[in-house]
Amino acid sequence: MDESEKITPPITPQQLTEAVELMFFVYRDFISDPDKLLAEHGFGRAHHRVLHFIGRQPGLSVAELLDILAITKQSLARVLRDLLQAGYVQQTMGQHDRRKRLLTLSPKGHRLHAQLLAPQQKRFLRAIAKSERGTVEAWRNFMLQLVNPDNQATILRHIKQDQSEQDHPMQTTYNDR
Repeated sequence: MDESEKITPPITPQQLTEAVELMFFVYRDFISDPDKLLAEHGFGRAHHRVLHFIGRQPGLSVAELLDILAITKQSLARVLRDLLQAGYVQQTMGQHDRRKRLLTLSPKGHRLHAQLLAPQQKRFLRAIAKSERGTVEAWRNFMLQLVNPDNQATILRHIKQDQSEQDHPMQTTYNDR
């Protein structure tokens, strides 16, 4: 028996369906601003994901990026070629293993990554400002539980913030509360 079959949550089938629909709408709106900017550069969502993870983990190897994105080498090769040729990503050989290709963002890539991230962070900050205390932790745990259990530890390692970011959370004030 699947673990989810054992659980009898305090939620109706209709509420579950509405939650799934809400996720579709959240995703649509969450990516709408980056989509517009990506289109101006002739890029798509795959380019966005590659820029994001290279930006968050400079020196990431191609193999590590393939694991994170769970896509084929062929799919990544096309996107990576676009970003390399356009000067957003730089590729170097590993110091210990010359066969290893390490990826970093160029200054141009850092600027685009920041531009793509800004509206999404603003969306999060607006939602946090309008939410009850403790919501962020509950939301993070809830989202993690939507991830396949076998992948949760790996994903936590990828999204872990450096200590300086944790010690100095962003402060914001919104007039549209």
